[in-house]
Amino acid sequence: MMKCLKIINWKKTGIFAAGVAFGTAGIKALSSEDAKKLYTNCTAAVLRAKECVMKTVSNVQENAGDILADAKAINEERAEAAEAAEFEDAESEDAKEETEEAE
Repeated sequence: MMKCLKIINWKKTGIFAAGVAFGTAGIKALSSEDAKKLYTNCTAAVLRAKECVMKTVSNVQENAGDILADAKAINEERAEAAEAAEFEDAESEDAKEETEEAE
């Protein structure tokens, strides 16, 4: 019988027993009324933070939509200006050719 007790690693067994004891005490502590109040307050704080973040996100989306619309308008104006410039260049080349032919 003493031979069996010598084979057992008492350090590891003690650590295991302490872990079980702390685990059981931890479960009781985590399920106490004070812990539930803490969880509730933390959850409420997270929900408030989420609301704040969502407001910020919606502001950023609105601003991004405005910026996109302005950028599209600028690009359309530039395209129209470039098209008008090409048209004027073509007209001036036609007028130049007509004057050269007339001479």
